[in-house]
Amino acid sequence: METPLETVALFSLKLAYETEDQSPILRDDLVMGDYNRDVFELLVRRGDVAGIQAKVAECVHLALTAVGGTAKPLGRELQKLAADFNDAQTLQQLDAPLRALKDYLKAIL
Repeated sequence: METPLETVALFSLKLAYETEDQSPILRDDLVMGDYNRDVFELLVRRGDVAGIQAKVAECVHLALTAVGGTAKPLGRELQKLAADFNDAQTLQQLDAPLRALKDYLKAIL
């Protein structure tokens, strides 16, 4: 589960911060410090669903701003997928909405 979480963070940060005239954001960049696999691994090991959701929400908020907010179709869909992710109560329930969120961010990137 840690890898898809890190991927959602990476794609969100790419949407928010990456521009054509810069080097691409990579997993080992400083901007990924609070959202790397080790951070998510610790949260998963602890079973901290709320902590995972909070970390992902920070990233999704940045991505949502980057796509124009909920006034735009991309933003509305992103918000819907994020809400599905936030509705999960257990680690197992996070899996399907996490994958949908990851796939959507990849598609709009």
